[in-house]
Amino acid sequence: MEKKISFSEILKKYTMVLVLVLVVIMFAVNTNGVMLLPQNVNNLVAQNAYVFILATGMLFCILTGGNIDLSVGSVVCFVAAVGGKMMVLNSMNPYLTMLVMLLTGIAIGAWQGFWIAYVRIPPFIVTLAGMLAFRGLSNVVLQGQTLAPMPDSYLALFNNYIPDPFGKEGFNLICFVVGIIVCIVYVLLVLKNRADRVKKGYSVDPFGGVAIKMILICVVILAFMFRLAQYKGIPNSLIWVAVIIAIYTYIASKTTTGRYFYAVGGNEKATKLSGINTNKVYFLAYLNMGLLAAIAGMVTMARLNSANPQAGTNFEMDAIGACFIGGASAYGGTGTVPGVIIGALLMGVLNLGMSIMGIDQNLQKVVKGLVLLAAVIFDVVSKRKSFIVK
Repeated sequence: MEKKISFSEILKKYTMVLVLVLVVIMFAVNTNGVMLLPQNVNNLVAQNAYVFILATGMLFCILTGGNIDLSVGSVVCFVAAVGGKMMVLNSMNPYLTMLVMLLTGIAIGAWQGFWIAYVRIPPFIVTLAGMLAFRGLSNVVLQGQTLAPMPDSYLALFNNYIPDPFGKEGFNLICFVVGIIVCIVYVLLVLKNRADRVKKGYSVDPFGGVAIKMILICVVILAFMFRLAQYKGIPNSLIWVAVIIAIYTYIASKTTTGRYFYAVGGNEKATKLSGINTNKVYFLAYLNMGLLAAIAGMVTMARLNSANPQAGTNFEMDAIGACFIGGASAYGGTGTVPGVIIGALLMGVLNLGMSIMGIDQNLQKVVKGLVLLAAVIFDVVSKRKSFIVK
């Protein structure tokens, strides 16, 4: 059964998508098209991979009740410091080093998750302490110095591009073919999901609207992959980001564990009464955040080709901003991974566009702060009838 959707509901549902399109058009015009050059499209992915990764983990923290993790930037720096010391100073195997970096991130997540989930110390306090502690430990490990360069075998895992034996010079054919395959898989999944809902008697969106949405998304994907194909093709960092997005989209939308996060954020008392271990849900949220912070640390260290004491500065703000801009509720229980990716893209476009235009770094922070505030105001006000609380 098809359900009728009003124009206002469509506008509310896709507000941030429309904002993203308008922002891209604005920067494209103001930079005389420089924003959309193949190299800059590639930079959008390479320079903001950490935002996509951290924002995905941050979403699960926010889902539990609007909680956040202020320590992720410092954890990124600390994990990179550990990896840098192992590879640069001790010449250890990059793969063994990556395993140690992952275990370090998981241990940090478990440490913070324990205090938050089982002792019930507020996440703001625990992660604020973590932000200070792990930034300090990073300086202790690095002794205030920058460690570089990283081994070529390590950099190849993150900074290289997928080779193309078939494409001509100046155009990566494999990259564009992958874009076509992604579009086909996306369309098939949407149609299958819609057919399953109809078969079970659930209401579905009108087919016309679904078709328009699929066409627009496929056009964006193909245009994006075409631009990447004109540069060097698919960067390895995009593979890492795509795999993480796919895994966590599935967890959030298709698994029982994923639904627990939404349940805890919606009504923790009712969730606990239904037999769900809410402490475990909180613990998993921050354990997972530690894991993804470690991966972001590996990606960041490869991009910078160094481990330095300032790495990860303000990363937590970009991740939190991407979540709220992408539709995550400040009260918890609402938000999706695709929505967070839209928010991360908007943050990335703002970063890249303002940098190309030569806007002062301080003004860039002002703009991003106002965008974040506007997104949260929209979320809060849309849930009640009046703008001012009486």
